[in-house]
Amino acid sequence: MKGDRGQSGQGRYALTESEHGHVWGVCAEVEGLFREPERATYELFGWVPDGAEVRGWVASRVWLVPEDRTIDPWLLEDAESLRPQPRTDALVLTGMDDYMGPPEGHRAPVRLHDGYRWLGSCREFARVLPGEQAAPSLVLRGLSPAGRLRQALATGTRRALDLGEARLEIRDDSGEPFTDRLLRPRIRAWRPSLHGPDLIDLELDEELDRPVPGHVRPLWTRWLAGPPEIPGRWADLDARQREAWLELVRERGCRREHQGRPAGQRYELDGRHITDVPGLFLALGEAVNGPGGYFGGCVDALADCLRGNFGYTAPATLLWRDVAPARGHLSHVLTPEGEPYDLVALVLEVLTEGHMRVTFA
Repeated sequence: MKGDRGQSGQGRYALTESEHGHVWGVCAEVEGLFREPERATYELFGWVPDGAEVRGWVASRVWLVPEDRTIDPWLLEDAESLRPQPRTDALVLTGMDDYMGPPEGHRAPVRLHDGYRWLGSCREFARVLPGEQAAPSLVLRGLSPAGRLRQALATGTRRALDLGEARLEIRDDSGEPFTDRLLRPRIRAWRPSLHGPDLIDLELDEELDRPVPGHVRPLWTRWLAGPPEIPGRWADLDARQREAWLELVRERGCRREHQGRPAGQRYELDGRHITDVPGLFLALGEAVNGPGGYFGGCVDALADCLRGNFGYTAPATLLWRDVAPARGHLSHVLTPEGEPYDLVALVLEVLTEGHMRVTFA
């Protein structure tokens, strides 16, 4: 898939020392960057759905809320339903989390929601322990090693091959910063590369903590070719892809220097496609900073952007066209604890506090 500019979307990659920024080497291809991340698996016993059965991909965020409130809501990101267990009333969910499982002995009933609606309830849940899996390596193909890396390879000792804390810096085809990944790599092997003379394929004994899952790869390809040139490229994406698009907007937006504008600017927001939370912040970002622009990915980040450094200088005016879709979809969303609130009203309040006067059409 090519981006708006018709470029390939391969990107450029550099391995740098984290502390001092010394470049270990640059390459055009990284093997191990695109793969499915490690996911936790939970079994929900006594599952009773609220309405339609939960099948396939569920939501970008699913909260498990204990009814006794003895523990905080349990968050699963990019949650999927694998299957109902055969001949049981258990539901199996997978997703990404930062936990090792529910607290020992916790047996209270749990309700689930996706931020928009309640999905169902269960009498208890437990983490399914994963099987042993070999950690995949990271291979930098066609790497042009810098002097310090050449010296390390020539020395070949265990200490020399331990590169310490490093960053894999990723730029788009035009060389603009896109994102990065923090590593603690140790060189496992290296060999001459088919990409050209004096280039090597460098294999690192390192697994990325944030690999890029398969469903996101086409979006990366579009963004590595360069940011979109017209607004609304995200409008036809489904909810899962919109969340990934917003993450790419955030990654790029937080790495760029934004040119400050004079106070008194007038912005126009196209609200036709705001049917979910990512759509709201994508539309706001493009209203202020143009196609692919970033202006917050949540309410707190929006408040930060209104304080400056993201192209905005107070006061200003925002004309919000077609507010009805946002009000229809986002005026009754749920906190992690499951309490309803009006996200549109909250965003309008934050904009007002940031001296952005909002009018409607």
